[in-house]
Amino acid sequence: MKMYYVLYNPIAGNGQGKAAAEKIKDFISEGIEMVDITKVDYKDLFAKCAPDDKIVLCGGDGTLNRFINETEDVRTGVSILFFAGGSGNDFLRDLDKTPPCEPFDIGKYIVDLPEVEVRGKKYKFLNGVGYGIDGYCCEEGDKLRATTDKPINYASIAIKGLLGKFKPANATVTVDGVKYTYKKVWLAPAMNGRYYGGGMKIAPDQDRLNPERRISTVIFYGSGKLKTLMIFPGIFKGKHIEHKKNVVVHTGYDITVEFDNPTALQIDGETITGVTSYRARSSKLVNL
Repeated sequence: MKMYYVLYNPIAGNGQGKAAAEKIKDFISEGIEMVDITKVDYKDLFAKCAPDDKIVLCGGDGTLNRFINETEDVRTGVSILFFAGGSGNDFLRDLDKTPPCEPFDIGKYIVDLPEVEVRGKKYKFLNGVGYGIDGYCCEEGDKLRATTDKPINYASIAIKGLLGKFKPANATVTVDGVKYTYKKVWLAPAMNGRYYGGGMKIAPDQDRLNPERRISTVIFYGSGKLKTLMIFPGIFKGKHIEHKKNVVVHTGYDITVEFDNPTALQIDGETITGVTSYRARSSKLVNL
């Protein structure tokens, strides 16, 4: 009998990861084995999969990121499906899908991914690397998550940050060897997809399957608090890029961003604090 190994993250979806994963039974009625992603031995899991078996990854963007990075060296030809059960679901949103939706094959989306290097360590990323107030929001969200079971309101955190808790940095941005400098940088992500942060359409023209595998960086800079507050809501519809004096988009294969003071960075929702720089590279360079 064909087996579906359903991998779930118990902390995804504000702690409702297993319950969300159980909903897969609305689409698959038999041959299901539930597997806690925080305890699984991936090498053993892939080794025991028969050719017709399938691995179903349940969760959100953070769960996807963790799976991608932890299985890169052990993945076999077994089909990998995704069943959304997270709280952000930017990957799903980028594919114009909404939960609950039938599990679907993600094989073409988890190969040839870009890579980011932070403090000498390298990570693959699926959606994007947030640096600036987006990283700050993830840092503050992690603090709140440790004290409450309630859903985290990142929009509220962002507004409070814009009103004074977050201090913009000056930045040096290098794209394929060309150097740019910007003052008062609020956001400086590197994007493989269009969305991050639970629905922010930060890079509206980015195509994660573009043949050149180019990535984008979006620099939001130079504005004071009030103007930033006026522009910021447009991010949810991708309208912020119309503000040419304060938002610029660069695309390329090799992107380095350096801040003049440390701030938090997030990789597909996973937070790293106190970062002064990152380097993101397209798979075209990584695979050379």
